[in-house]
Amino acid sequence: MFCAAIALIACFDLPIGYYTFLRISITIGAIVILIKEVQRDVNLLGIAFIAISVLYNPIVPIYLFKKSLWMPIDILTGMLFLVYGFKERKN
Repeated sequence: MFCAAIALIACFDLPIGYYTFLRISITIGAIVILIKEVQRDVNLLGIAFIAISVLYNPIVPIYLFKKSLWMPIDILTGMLFLVYGFKERKN
């Protein structure tokens, strides 16, 4: 739920330090979920988190340069983390 919240907050105009924090947190969260999903069975949700971990990785960052390009990605990322959180809570 933490990753979902910070991804959705990223839609606002914030200092660059927040986006660095976002990249690190989202990448770690996505990798943790990937480890859990691989232990079960890789599915579409697992593949989505692979894409998220590549897109948000802080080591070799992908720069899209425009906030208008990142906003839908941040919203989709937040929604995916929410879906995963509710799915885990249900199990």
